[in-house]
Amino acid sequence: PGAKGKQEVFGAAAINGPEEWASGKSRNALMSVQEVYENTHIDPWFLENIRELSDFEHRIAAAAKQRLIRKPGTSASAEALARERDFLYEAKQLGFSDLQIAYLASAGSRTRFTEWEIRDRRLELGVKPVFKSVDTCGGEFEASTPYFYSTYERSSTPDANEARPSNRKKVIILGGGPNRIGQGIEFDYCCVQAVFALRKAGYETIMVNSNPETVSTDYDTADRLYFEPLTAEDVLNIIENECADGEVVGIIVQFGGQTPLKLAHALESYIQRKNLPTRILGTSVDSIDLAEDRKRFGALLEELGIPAPANGSGRSYREVRDLAQKIGFPVMVRPSYVLGGRAMEVVYNERQLREYMKMALDVSPEHPVLVDKFLDGAIEVDVDAVCDFRAVGSGNEKVEGRCVIAAIMEHIEEAGIHSGDSACVIPTRTLSDHVLTQIRRYTEALGRALRVCGLMNIQYAVKDETVYVLEVNPRASRTVPYVSKTIGRPIAQYAALVMVGKTLEEIGFTDEPNVPYYSVKEAVLPFNKFPGCEIRLGPEMRSTGEVMGIDPDPGLAFAKSQAAAGCSLPLHGGVFISINDEDKPKFLPMARRLQELGFHLYATEGTHHFLKKHGIASAALNKIKEGRPNIIDYVINGQIQLVINTFSGPLSRPDEQAIRRLVISRGIPLITTVSAARAAVEGIEALRARKVTLKSLQEYHLEAS
Repeated sequence: PGAKGKQEVFGAAAINGPEEWASGKSRNALMSVQEVYENTHIDPWFLENIRELSDFEHRIAAAAKQRLIRKPGTSASAEALARERDFLYEAKQLGFSDLQIAYLASAGSRTRFTEWEIRDRRLELGVKPVFKSVDTCGGEFEASTPYFYSTYERSSTPDANEARPSNRKKVIILGGGPNRIGQGIEFDYCCVQAVFALRKAGYETIMVNSNPETVSTDYDTADRLYFEPLTAEDVLNIIENECADGEVVGIIVQFGGQTPLKLAHALESYIQRKNLPTRILGTSVDSIDLAEDRKRFGALLEELGIPAPANGSGRSYREVRDLAQKIGFPVMVRPSYVLGGRAMEVVYNERQLREYMKMALDVSPEHPVLVDKFLDGAIEVDVDAVCDFRAVGSGNEKVEGRCVIAAIMEHIEEAGIHSGDSACVIPTRTLSDHVLTQIRRYTEALGRALRVCGLMNIQYAVKDETVYVLEVNPRASRTVPYVSKTIGRPIAQYAALVMVGKTLEEIGFTDEPNVPYYSVKEAVLPFNKFPGCEIRLGPEMRSTGEVMGIDPDPGLAFAKSQAAAGCSLPLHGGVFISINDEDKPKFLPMARRLQELGFHLYATEGTHHFLKKHGIASAALNKIKEGRPNIIDYVINGQIQLVINTFSGPLSRPDEQAIRRLVISRGIPLITTVSAARAAVEGIEALRARKVTLKSLQEYHLEAS
């Protein structure tokens, strides 16, 4: 068995990397630290520590079987309680969370433990963390800093806890944790703005975040900072510590993105069960759940008479296929257990659906696949708003307050591109007054129905003058910094003040701002940093940053945004065009305009014949496999200054990927959607027709009303 187990570890390591060697699998395969070191060259010091953790996992399972871990309220002799206390202290000092202890203890005995039972039991036994301040002087001088970290130091002296709470009114703000795609610095901006507003209003601000590479964790941002993971256990330790003195007005979870929002239910349940003198501020946890529950939210939309794309879920390929046929292709499919658009795909036929379902999806009764009607050719719209709705009356049946839209953003890419990857513009350019009226009415109705208190983001799709609701997020969105810089109003600050009891009227934010200029947000994509990844835009978010261009002329605003993203639009030269069959008719006006502007057009054979048929001259280039000279040669020789290449399906052809990688490595602008091509042509026209205006943000804000 040992040899077989070792072979399994060898195979996994070859696929997944050296980390597999250092996992508990190596121990189960009876591998020594020396064997793992010889195969991975990971320093034995680290391997010994990993082995210690792996050994302790087995000790936790054995301890539960021997009743060394007990349910809360269980009595035992003083000696037995002391042993249990010592064991839990050892587990916590090694870094095991309550959730891990519960899982391992349940696996080792017939008794099932929950995270909350482990927490209650260790608190009964006095096993709780103390907080230490970070020594910013390296021990050379006495340091008194307001940043703290937790440790399970065993001490009976009152000085052990260095984070002694003040007697002031205070607000705890949960940050976003580590930066990753879909959860970036935009949310840290919201947290910092909230700190500024609440400090100015006289509250002590307490920031909880685990990412030192953010402004929220700077030494002079918040009054107090806890360097702690964003988990229910760690946040509750902080809440209980701060509730010991002063008044904790509440906890803000809606500024840090999805990470703290997912903690809201657990935090509220524990606070109510333990009767702690605090609460979740802003939109209620029930409203957050309602917005995320497809059935409940669908019923709400039906009650309000607001359209939404047809949708459903399937727990097998057959169910998903039948549902897609009933709804009608194209459909958007995604697993129900992922966030941030991961593994989402637009499928246009049954063949593509079958391919998608084969792509390593874990479809089961617990993990159904969600299916939504995809509104092909629709315009996607984002709305950011601030609301101050509150329930009043004895039964909380009446709702008072208002909803003020900060901005309506029209996406430049069509629906189907993740909102974090799509360029968008303020104010809207192509939406009719009827559509804008509907958007404003639906936003007000949804804010009131969900009793939103703070920020709200709604994503709409507009097709044939009908407005469909795609998603409602009763929290800060990644567009808040862009909106605030465009309109010159700190909407995250307004939302923070609303959550502690101010009204929008008292704040002075009662009307949707009107700006006499255009502001374009563009995504910054990391394709040049990851040469092996597939270069395409879709429902799964890819961008790692964003920039903004602002100008009275919409074309120049778009051109500025491209320059800021590192892809300045060319004013002359060659344009390579490769368009899929579905997009060819929509692209004709742009091709004709590029020709009129004097660009040399190069195209693949299919696109070349299509352009020729419609009277547009172009030079046909060989595909890579068809011989030379081909598109690669023309790019290397500097004859191509712009590439327009719309992808041809869920899995792009190897030719497309090779072209896109080369183009990006050479800093040539790459356009992958027809709508972005339209904006690029408009930007080129504007750059050639007039000079770029340069103004500061403050000058633009003076023009806004």
